[in-house]
Amino acid sequence: MAKDLTKGRPFPVLLQFTLPVIGGNLFQLFYTLADTVIVGRTLGAQALAAVGSAFTLMTFLTSILLGLAMGSGTVFSIKYGQKDDAGLKEGILASFVLLAGVTVFAVFAGFNGIIWFLRIPAEIDAMMRTYLCIVFAGLAATFLYNYFASLLRALGNSVVPLVFLAVSAWVNIVLDLWFVCG
Repeated sequence: MAKDLTKGRPFPVLLQFTLPVIGGNLFQLFYTLADTVIVGRTLGAQALAAVGSAFTLMTFLTSILLGLAMGSGTVFSIKYGQKDDAGLKEGILASFVLLAGVTVFAVFAGFNGIIWFLRIPAEIDAMMRTYLCIVFAGLAATFLYNYFASLLRALGNSVVPLVFLAVSAWVNIVLDLWFVCG
């Protein structure tokens, strides 16, 4: 399902590739908005403060993984364009190992240090720890999504990551309602 982005008129080709990427970004915003609304309306101000305090950390960790994945996507697209299958396979493996290592480090080595560094007020500390446990448990899924989305986009496929994000956003809302609202 790879699309050759070097054939055809540039504007329509780029627009066809870019619109699903923009749609994916909107679904990610929708995902975060749903979490905020559900937690704020159901669990109250302190729970919302805990989620809000964790937001910067989540964005930081996700940005690291996203940046590494995007950088890997550059290597993937170059090797794919050069029709260097061996180099592409090597890049895929090296990138996977690097991103997996960073994810494992963040999950196991970073949790308590990050909590200490953020200096969370005592009244929301327990709620934030609980929320961050869930976030850190999902960090592996975040790594896998960003890795494979970057690989697919490097091969010219921006639609499958959009579909995956759309499904994930809806599942997130359903699970939020189920677990948070009871």
